[in-house]
Amino acid sequence: MAQDRLRWGIVSTIKAPLREIADFAAHHLDLGAHRIFIYLDDDNPAAFAALKKHPKIRVFKAGPDHWRSANRPVKHQARQTANARHAYHRKASEIDWIAHIDVDEFLWPHSSLEDQLQSLSGDCLCARIRPIEALSSDGIDDIPAGHTCFKAMTNDRAIRQRQTAAIFPTYGGFLNGGFLSHVAGKLFFRTGIKELTMKIHNIQLGGIQNPGQVELDQTELCHMHAGSWPDFIKSYRYRLEQGSYRPALAPNRARDMGGMSMHELFTYIESTEGETGLRAFYDETCRATPDLRARLDAHGLLRCYDLNLDAKRARHFPDLA
Repeated sequence: MAQDRLRWGIVSTIKAPLREIADFAAHHLDLGAHRIFIYLDDDNPAAFAALKKHPKIRVFKAGPDHWRSANRPVKHQARQTANARHAYHRKASEIDWIAHIDVDEFLWPHSSLEDQLQSLSGDCLCARIRPIEALSSDGIDDIPAGHTCFKAMTNDRAIRQRQTAAIFPTYGGFLNGGFLSHVAGKLFFRTGIKELTMKIHNIQLGGIQNPGQVELDQTELCHMHAGSWPDFIKSYRYRLEQGSYRPALAPNRARDMGGMSMHELFTYIESTEGETGLRAFYDETCRATPDLRARLDAHGLLRCYDLNLDAKRARHFPDLA
């Protein structure tokens, strides 16, 4: 691509209130995204009208009434992949790198993202960004206003298992890094490669998965997966049946080592202890209590950041401020 500055963008399939979409877009525009492709999974006319005004956003209605063909995928994950593929092959010619991320995920680079991508060698076709998962500050008064604390994880699997067991004494043996959601993170990948195919967490080219992959270790992916107990329980049933806790996903560790899938773990807790048990699980793994923060910090796995979303939204979407 003949241009002086590297350009990057993101693509996302979203079903959320306008304010959440605007926060997501504003955060990434503030980081320097040249283009944001948003596919509205429920069409959302108000969001479509508001987002369409921004010169760096390309917004598409992708609900049942506006899908690009007669065969709209039933599963959300398949629609995400289809939309990412549509953006990549038809719309992303103005950018050099693109990442497929969700509305509750926020890139957090510790140095210029443009410079990080620019420094990658030509045979590197993708760069992985590892997640950190939000903790709830509900009822906790010693966290600075506006800040969100996150749990991070160690990439080495064996070390991660030992740390998880130490940090989360009741449920650590069933969790991967103490995370409720994915630990794979998301990828930036180069644009303009005709035969490239993609899924949510990986790409493939010529039968090779993630060719030339590197870890983009100066950027984290802030995942607001369960930022509060009301958020968790509101999304719980859908995630258990169709989302990130669905039955099809594998256990976090081998079954002969006591492994259970998240679906099996949550189903067991709910069947034996009901919502009280789910709340106890949430309190141990997702609340930023002083004890949990101290255990995370002792292993170098505590992060606390101010995403400052209100200011970013006001800057990029003044009509919504």
